[in-house]
Amino acid sequence: MASLQHRKRPETMSMNNKILPVFLITLFIILYLVPLAERPLIIPDETRYAEVPREMLATGDWVVPRINGWRYFEKPPMGYWLTALSLSFFGENNFAVRLPQALSTGLTALLIFFLCSRLSKRRDSMLPFLATLVYLSSLGVMGIGTFAVLDSQLSLFLAATLSFFLLATEAPPGSGRERTLLLLAGILAGCSFLTKGFLAFAIPVIVAGPYLMLQGRWRDTLRMLWLPIAGAFAVSLPWAMHIHLREPDFWHYFFWIEHVQRFLSDSAQHKEPFWLYLAALPGMFLPWTLMLPAAAIGLWKKTWSKATEFRLLVFCLCWFIFPFVFFSIAKGKLITYILPCFPPLAIVFAMGVEYLHTNEKIKNYLQQSIAATGLLALLLLAALAGCYFFWPADQVRAFNRIQEWLLLGGGFATIFFGQVAAFRARKILHKIVLFAVSCTFFYIIAQFTLPALTLQRKDPGALLSRHAAGITPQTYILSGEQAARAVCWYLKRQDIYMVARAGELQYGLNFHDNPRKLLSPADAAALITNHPGQVVLIADYQEYAQWQSILPPPVSIDSNGSEGFLLLHY
Repeated sequence: MASLQHRKRPETMSMNNKILPVFLITLFIILYLVPLAERPLIIPDETRYAEVPREMLATGDWVVPRINGWRYFEKPPMGYWLTALSLSFFGENNFAVRLPQALSTGLTALLIFFLCSRLSKRRDSMLPFLATLVYLSSLGVMGIGTFAVLDSQLSLFLAATLSFFLLATEAPPGSGRERTLLLLAGILAGCSFLTKGFLAFAIPVIVAGPYLMLQGRWRDTLRMLWLPIAGAFAVSLPWAMHIHLREPDFWHYFFWIEHVQRFLSDSAQHKEPFWLYLAALPGMFLPWTLMLPAAAIGLWKKTWSKATEFRLLVFCLCWFIFPFVFFSIAKGKLITYILPCFPPLAIVFAMGVEYLHTNEKIKNYLQQSIAATGLLALLLLAALAGCYFFWPADQVRAFNRIQEWLLLGGGFATIFFGQVAAFRARKILHKIVLFAVSCTFFYIIAQFTLPALTLQRKDPGALLSRHAAGITPQTYILSGEQAARAVCWYLKRQDIYMVARAGELQYGLNFHDNPRKLLSPADAAALITNHPGQVVLIADYQEYAQWQSILPPPVSIDSNGSEGFLLLHY
């Protein structure tokens, strides 16, 4: 990398500094808030993280998480609390379920903008704008930020913890400012702990420790540790003690099963190979993956006129590399787990992109990235048209309405023409904005073009809603494992009977005080026989095929498709 020296920039930002934040806010609203209510809740994740908060509101118990009235100890309560607050303000609907995730993403973007503004210390710096734009428009961030899982909240609290810690390292040692920032870092680490557990402590340690070592400040490691610990304990201890007194088995299950076993055991849930995240990252970082060569060259040739900005680079590299390796080592993996790695990735990437306008040769790398993206969009548009016009109709089952094909085609066409406009634009900032906006437009379109088979297999909501009015509080509800969380959510019940398998709810069934136990198919048949006209069963086709010979014949059957779910009245 180039040494620390000053080089004047031949081109300054062409947009007014007041316009750029307005643009980012508008982009956030369009990408993250507008689509929240449009897509149905996807099982099992979204209905799980909707149902636990709903039951908190229904029962008034904000300490012990439950699904279907059974204890559910896989996560602490912070994410549930935030969703419950959203439900209480906006009602029990898709928008309210997903709003905490979207707002968490927006606040993370605000942190990125703030951190880059404080440490770049150049009035003409485009780094805050570019880093925030890259973060908000990355495919993985957009997908997870509008999906009801807890990773967006965790990413926010971890980003805040690490940002305040970095700012503390920039403050005079022992000063009141340093102590305040360290305490804030600890408080937010406590919020992280209440969201997803002990990751809240592991991630900051494996980032802050190496960073202080690289800065030659290893003696500060212990000195700067006690205030964050105090802040984290102050936030997390009240609930931790309360859950221990109410449910003594919680910490055993949560620590040994949900953490140690998931990290180390060969029988861990979601077990995946070490290289999963390496394979997934290029897709999750789209469209910016296509600009990585240009950004890498820009980063290598960039001059560092401000030492604080160089320290920001070093910190972000620690923030990205060590957690990424940590998540890769863990046996249990889901794609969403690496979301906390995206804020530093966006900042480092933006540092490289910011330099592109200083050298005509490097500009050509940017042009090549834009041209490659446009060509890829054109090829995808041609492939889509080929599938529609030339592939046998009975084999093309993904989309069953011409509107969906037209929307997808329009999305690819928008990317193509957006890249043409970006290629022809004179100003670098205009090129980057056009590159990003044309690609993110496709994500908005994708919200309305979910494949028909996906909706059948992952959305029993429409089927349940059709019959909700005819299901009374006296109706006995039986459910297969796949639909159980959705049944509770859409029918507003926490007293359903599960048949044959309980899946992730099995642990909650083991407590002796549960009023309902898991039913075998024979038990379900007996309940139906003893309560004629009062029983409803919801199951997918595979589950019902296994039980059909045991159960009595139903009075009526409805379904959401040949590969989806059945609702049977007895």
